[in-house]
Amino acid sequence: MELMQKWAHKILEWGQLLGLIVVACATLVAISHQIYTMALVMTVTLADLLLLFIYLEVLAMVAMYLKMGKLPIRIPIYIAIVALARYLILDMKEMDTWRLFGVAGTALVLAISVFIIRYGHYRFPYQPED
Repeated sequence: MELMQKWAHKILEWGQLLGLIVVACATLVAISHQIYTMALVMTVTLADLLLLFIYLEVLAMVAMYLKMGKLPIRIPIYIAIVALARYLILDMKEMDTWRLFGVAGTALVLAISVFIIRYGHYRFPYQPED
C-alpha cells in the first residue's frame, strides 16, 4: 500500500511539473506574439505593457513555485489587480458608471487583501517545518 502511495505521489509530481512547463511555454509564446504584434504596428501602448507585465508575473509565479514548491497567494492577486487595471484602461470609454466603480472597487478590495495578508505574515510568521 505504501509503495502505491509513493507511485501516486510521484505521478502527481510529474503531472504538476508537466503542467507548469506547459504554462511557462504558453506564456513565452504569448509574450513572443505580443512583441511581434507591437513590432508590426510599430506602437507600444500602456495596455500592451500591462499585458506583458501580466505575462511576466505568470512566469515569476511558475518560477517561484518550482523554486519553493509552494505558491504565495499574493502573486495571483497581483496578477488580478494588473488585469483589472488593463481592463479599465481598454474599456473605460464603453463602461457605464456602475461598472467602472465595480471594477475599481474590486481592485481596491484585492489591494486591501494583499495588505492584510502581508500584515498577517509579518505579525504572525509561519513556523519553520521540521
